[in-house]
Amino acid sequence: MYFLGLDIGSSSSKVSVLDAKTGKSIASTHYPKTELAINAPQAGFAEQDPNSWWSAVKAACAELFDNAEFDPKQIEAIGISYQMHGLVCVDKQQEVIRPAIIWCDSRAVEIGDKAFKSIGEKTCLSQLLNSPGNFTASKLKWVKENQPDLYQQIDKIMLPGDFIAMKLTGEITTTPSGLSEGVLWNFAENTIAHSVLEEYGFESNLIPNIVPSFADQGTVSQSAAQELGLRAGIKVTYRGGDQPNNAMSLNVMEPGEVAATAGTSGVVYAVTDKNAYDPKSRVNTFQHVSSTEQEKRNGVLLCVNGTGRLYSWVRSLLNTQNSAPSYPALNAMAEKVNIGSDGLVLHPFGNGAERVLQNKNMGGHMRNIDFNRHQLGHIVRGAQEGIVFALKYGFDVLTEMGVSSQVVRAGKGNMFLSPIFVEAFVNSCQTSVELYDTDGAEGAARAAGLGLGYFTNRDEMFNGLTLVERFEPQADKSEQYAKAYQDWKQYLEL
Repeated sequence: MYFLGLDIGSSSSKVSVLDAKTGKSIASTHYPKTELAINAPQAGFAEQDPNSWWSAVKAACAELFDNAEFDPKQIEAIGISYQMHGLVCVDKQQEVIRPAIIWCDSRAVEIGDKAFKSIGEKTCLSQLLNSPGNFTASKLKWVKENQPDLYQQIDKIMLPGDFIAMKLTGEITTTPSGLSEGVLWNFAENTIAHSVLEEYGFESNLIPNIVPSFADQGTVSQSAAQELGLRAGIKVTYRGGDQPNNAMSLNVMEPGEVAATAGTSGVVYAVTDKNAYDPKSRVNTFQHVSSTEQEKRNGVLLCVNGTGRLYSWVRSLLNTQNSAPSYPALNAMAEKVNIGSDGLVLHPFGNGAERVLQNKNMGGHMRNIDFNRHQLGHIVRGAQEGIVFALKYGFDVLTEMGVSSQVVRAGKGNMFLSPIFVEAFVNSCQTSVELYDTDGAEGAARAAGLGLGYFTNRDEMFNGLTLVERFEPQADKSEQYAKAYQDWKQYLEL
């Protein structure tokens, strides 16, 4: 028996097949091999065609199944992870009405700020645990105000994972966790946030039927099965946004447990059993996928938009004759530079409005450049340190809220492959880091087994999850990073 995990990102779609008996991934791939395009028709806009995600899933599955050493017909359940906060609009024929407005789009910031005041800051924070901000509901309001003809055609709104579930099953559903990431969930009443619907003038029938994160969410249709090379009738049994899913993938399910990731964006995600919120909404609270009526579980999410995106941008600038240095080569350059990058400061805020900066879109900056001292290695190291310091800035907010931890779990991938990045993170945030051999697609496959009922408890579910490395803060380096962080923060506050 096998489980299939789909991880729908803004860069690519990843797929993984998990062996139910061993708890190990036996095959995985991603598509496209280069980053999926993000369209920006205006400054601050970020859009993608939802059908491109489905095409990427089909291409990845074809690559995985065509030369498989396993029988895809023995896949019994599918789990879905997806890029959070996106807005997908479809009509009654389940056709996409306009491009998806994705997570790093900044167009709805002012709309959310206005609603925060109109609904009432106290009401928003106590019931929604967030400002409406630049989340899915505010993006839909932008469509309503600026594209009324298209808005009138909408039958249902969805998050990106809901769209993929629809393509698999033909059914349109969503989850409480998903609604919470769109700021469409009332935590105090455990229901749809009617105050937001009323404020924005939305009809409640725009919201799909609600299903649990772990549950029978529909079966793969005959047409979808043919497109994917699967058999019809396979159950879709799990759905979660990429950051709750990343936490779940790392066995971060209970209060006091913390996960991190540093892909295109960088995230620290802390689980709590409280309806915790930051009064300034610099970090955001969403319902965790492990939450039940009996045991409340929320995830407090710190996000920095431009982490891996900054690093890939730096690498792209060095691309000559269609050849750029590898990431290990960049890391080697950074290792030759002193902690603090000899005074060079980079702020990684060039990928849209940043929640940790109260939805300001301040752009990326490189400061204190010395033409006689700073070389390429300084820029590379300064980029990595700047990313870590931005995460540290938000980590301090989590600490103030009492939801941080002395141990952070992460997958050994993306920025966590860099020794400099890990060293800077551990010593700046003063926390141990455990790196595991897993990713979002594998986690979604693992979760599919729990949603199906094959795994009956947490221990069974995480059989096969492997700890690769553990890192601890070092006193001498911690002191150096503390000074470098203060220099970085000083320039941030200019």
